[in-house]
Amino acid sequence: MAYHSGYGAHGSKHRARAAPDPPPLFDDTSGAYSSQPGEYPAPGADVAFNVNHLLGDPMANVAMAYGSSIASHGKDMVHKELHRFVSVNKLKYFFAVDTAYVAKKLGLLVFPYTHQNWEVQYSRDVPLPPRQDLNAPDLYIPTMAFITYVLLAGMALGIQKRFSPEVLGLCASTALVWVAMEVLALLLGVYLATVRSDLSTFHLLAYSGYKYVGMILSVLTGLLFGSDGYYVALAWTSSALMYFIVRSLRTAALGPDTVGGPAPRQRLQLYLTLG
Repeated sequence: MAYHSGYGAHGSKHRARAAPDPPPLFDDTSGAYSSQPGEYPAPGADVAFNVNHLLGDPMANVAMAYGSSIASHGKDMVHKELHRFVSVNKLKYFFAVDTAYVAKKLGLLVFPYTHQNWEVQYSRDVPLPPRQDLNAPDLYIPTMAFITYVLLAGMALGIQKRFSPEVLGLCASTALVWVAMEVLALLLGVYLATVRSDLSTFHLLAYSGYKYVGMILSVLTGLLFGSDGYYVALAWTSSALMYFIVRSLRTAALGPDTVGGPAPRQRLQLYLTLG
């Protein structure tokens, strides 16, 4: 037992002797960042140093200022060219609508015969937006009516087993071409009649796009009641649209500066409005 205990003590003494540490795989480079061992640089210290060095460089500041000036100049040029062809402020005016205006304007387009005052209201020589004046033209209803008409036409073709993506695209492009032709014809007529008015291309687009409301009602009536209902709705909506357009454009087409002028000129402008 003594022999075994002595052997065990002797063996444990040899096992307690520590083995030499293996050589490190990589050299310790922490001394490059800190003079004291065990300390590490703060996260992003080298990035902050580079950024501060870059910002402190006069050439870098000049380059950044030059780039900002180029970006600002390019933005101004884009806005200038955009306003040259499309006035964003005027376009916003035609989309200044609310739910009450849309509901009343749809009713006016379908049944305009009881409406009395057709003059556009002004405030400090500026026309009121559509949501404050029912007689003001807008582009919201024509735009939404055009999209609805194209979708409704696709549904009608699908019910008749004639739907295809090509036909739907042809319907949309044809409708756009007709609107462009109508606006160009109106512009040409206004030019030939030398009419001085506040009518712009946006006004003519709005009045030309109101017809899609009647077209939607006609197609819906045709789907529900057949061809007889379609022709009855088409006759009603066409006459209502003609009455609405003539009453809306009569004052605008004649213009306040032409009232009291020569009778032949007034008749020509009135015929232009009726046409």
